[in-house]
Amino acid sequence: MIRVLICDDHQIVRQGIKQMLADAADITLAGEAADAAEGIAAVRTAMASTPGLNAVLLDIAMPRRDGLDLLKQLKDEFPRLPVLILSTYPDRQYAVRSLKLGAAGYLNKSADSEQVIAAIRKVAAGGLFVTPAVAELLAAALGQTPGGQEQPPHESLSHREHQVFGLLASGHSVGEIAQQLSLSPNTVSTYRARILEKTGVRNDVELALYAVRHQLQGAA
Repeated sequence: MIRVLICDDHQIVRQGIKQMLADAADITLAGEAADAAEGIAAVRTAMASTPGLNAVLLDIAMPRRDGLDLLKQLKDEFPRLPVLILSTYPDRQYAVRSLKLGAAGYLNKSADSEQVIAAIRKVAAGGLFVTPAVAELLAAALGQTPGGQEQPPHESLSHREHQVFGLLASGHSVGEIAQQLSLSPNTVSTYRARILEKTGVRNDVELALYAVRHQLQGAA
């Protein structure tokens, strides 16, 4: 039996996933959580018991701490626990980043139930689940595409820099970002300077235009 935990801040999404799981005789729900704090607590509880946990289904866009922050913590504490990212974001925006952080798969929430079930079974068995579209993005990120096209500058941003980038591009101030990410304003300013240097823009307005140009709106 495959034991899974769902971490998503939308109850209607959790209900929908649970309905999908109900149709699979070999998959059972081990728990659910509405944010990162609940998620890590639920995973720790499940992993401390028998038979444990076989996979986590994790959303990216959650309040306070996003799913990628939780993904990093889960891989630090439970490196062998497969985490399948389920997101509403376009594949090009977060798929490769999620896989680089240790996700065992990336799937858009628009996927049908058969694909979700197949993904859970594959990652629980120790495999990597990627759709053909995500496989192309991953190949491009690894420099395996024909012609060797140069990767856009934002691909060199660290996870935290990417978070700050998205919030700056959405119009948030340094102070607001510091509060949201639990960082000092000086630290956020340092990240901002690195982001401007890496992307080659001069100010927050140009950064917002950069985000639009590369279709990264909502990156936070």
